[in-house]
Amino acid sequence: MIEVLEAGTLTTLQDLGRSGLGHLGVSPAGAADAVSLRIANRLVGNPDTCAALEMTAAGVSLRFDVDERIAITGGALAAQLDGEPVPMYQTLTVKAGRVLDCGRIESGWRSYLAIAGGFDATPVLSSRSTDTLSGLGPEPLSAGARLIAGTSAVFTEGFYLRSPPRYGTSARLRVVAGPHQEWFTSAALLSLRESIFKVSPQSDRTGVRLESTPLQRIRNDELPSMGMVTGAVQVPHSGQAIVLLGNHGATGGYPVIANVIAADLHLLAQLAPGSELRFADVSRAEAVDALREQESRLQRDMVSADASLLAARALMTLAGGHASLKQAAVRDGNRRIRIRK
Repeated sequence: MIEVLEAGTLTTLQDLGRSGLGHLGVSPAGAADAVSLRIANRLVGNPDTCAALEMTAAGVSLRFDVDERIAITGGALAAQLDGEPVPMYQTLTVKAGRVLDCGRIESGWRSYLAIAGGFDATPVLSSRSTDTLSGLGPEPLSAGARLIAGTSAVFTEGFYLRSPPRYGTSARLRVVAGPHQEWFTSAALLSLRESIFKVSPQSDRTGVRLESTPLQRIRNDELPSMGMVTGAVQVPHSGQAIVLLGNHGATGGYPVIANVIAADLHLLAQLAPGSELRFADVSRAEAVDALREQESRLQRDMVSADASLLAARALMTLAGGHASLKQAAVRDGNRRIRIRK
């Protein structure tokens, strides 16, 4: 069992969501940044589909009653185990009785915490995801809650990610043309490709609201309700675009000017309020190639490691947290760590 001491700003249980139920009016939900979720699961030996904690803006504080294997990915945060810094993007062993404090997310917007065996909860429509729009699935975490880990296989080694993604305060998102180009002026289509958009504080798991010069529509009526997909760039009457995330409604009536490609959805999910983004056109073939390259990179960058190498990498993180230690270094596959004072 794991006790929630502090729940963070918004922490929910998420897996890969409820796919294939849009025709029944059920949104997919699931992790906003599915790439970070999948990496976290792989670092602890889980299938990609296991449920993990999605932390937004600030992370949780947890007390562990039993020994567990965990991993933290996504937006950068200064996680500490009993007050000592611990690394992200690698397998961590947490002994019973210790307290993990994830703190504020310093770069990016969402972080993920996976545990060997996945977090257990009663599935709803084959998913353990919290749907913040409809209320399906478990409630968001609150202080005092108790978390249960599922059964996991026994592994003698762990993993780390060779080249972790880094999330900043700006992003370039690749898009393919939406199905309603004729609804917009030529100036609006040009502006979509050339303008800098700012992420509104009103953004949430339903969609990222953007602020910019309004994208002017030629038509002022609305479409009949039609199916919506994650990444759709909708434009309401205000001209301020909304890019849909996983908790979007199953249908919508605003015209769609573009769609963010699947390979860039994790970048969208990591944009904090106030961040800036640009859009760039790609073809559908390029979008498919980008997704294939992303999958290939995830395979290449996941490295198995024994306990000594993982401990050395953790020691490097610990050393970096102390001002008296000027430099620490460890190379992939090299079990020796060098620290200079």
